[in-house]
Amino acid sequence: MFIENPLNSSELTFPVLECFHIVGFIVAIGSVALVDFRLLGLCLRHQTPGQLTNDTNLWTIIGLTVSVFAGLLLFSTDPDKYYLNSPFLVKIGCLALAIVFNYTIHRKVIFSRASPASSRAVACVSLGLWVLVVFGGMLVSFTAI
Repeated sequence: MFIENPLNSSELTFPVLECFHIVGFIVAIGSVALVDFRLLGLCLRHQTPGQLTNDTNLWTIIGLTVSVFAGLLLFSTDPDKYYLNSPFLVKIGCLALAIVFNYTIHRKVIFSRASPASSRAVACVSLGLWVLVVFGGMLVSFTAI
């Protein structure tokens, strides 16, 4: 029995969901990047990384929630297109790693006042994972089946 996805019935649904997905990622990754740039000593030197994390935590969670929820709806429009797509699998793998890294190692370093070298290393890994998520998502459309 074939079941029609109601999200495929309108031409505007996918672009609107895509906008929510992208805006969610901008908010989430932007708030994490602010903390990472602080760890690198590039900005907001008047605040500690811990204070900055506390100030941006709600935005990170809201952005991730919106982005993941919109992403699941986008995935439901054509699951075969996505789960057979290598860049999509890389994106999802890096997303899972970035989230786990952000809420474990990243936070431990931020709140333990680790050495500058380890803080910079953690910031670079965090930024690298989030960049891979973004570029993985961009490559999905270029390698469609």
